[in-house]
Amino acid sequence: MTPVSGRGVGWEELARGAASDAEDCVGADVLRQLLTFEVGGATYAVPVESVREIVRIRPITPIPRVSADVRGVIALRGEVVQVVDLRRRLGLEPIDPSRKSRIVVVHQDDGRVTGLLVDAVREVLRVPEDAIGPPAGGESVAVEALCNHGDEFVSLVALDRVLQVDGEN
Repeated sequence: MTPVSGRGVGWEELARGAASDAEDCVGADVLRQLLTFEVGGATYAVPVESVREIVRIRPITPIPRVSADVRGVIALRGEVVQVVDLRRRLGLEPIDPSRKSRIVVVHQDDGRVTGLLVDAVREVLRVPEDAIGPPAGGESVAVEALCNHGDEFVSLVALDRVLQVDGEN
């Protein structure tokens, strides 16, 4: 595991740590690498390969007449990035971002880039494929799988469904 400290660890450091840890596992079972984060006291994850970068909270410019779970946009090195409040998208009560809050910038299959506002980033997990299974209770809009990690379950976010804009097919 590669812990993520409270002071802005760069995505490059996380990637380097994950790569060096992966070298230690050569010949072992196939491991999936997941970036874990907290939302509403629960642990969620996305595949590391979907993450472009992790940025500290910054001013978010609201966009009129969009869904309430779209907080707005940020400027990121000259690029405009839409920010989705994952708490709202998961049906949780919205809160003001704290010092631990981060924007996890992910790329989608269609090439778009979106930021996920999360309560805190935790760590990069490497878990065997057999530790990942379907979510309890069947199909979920937000969760595509559950990962058994020690004494807790980590919910894998279904990025394609969570980031789907109302009205898209």
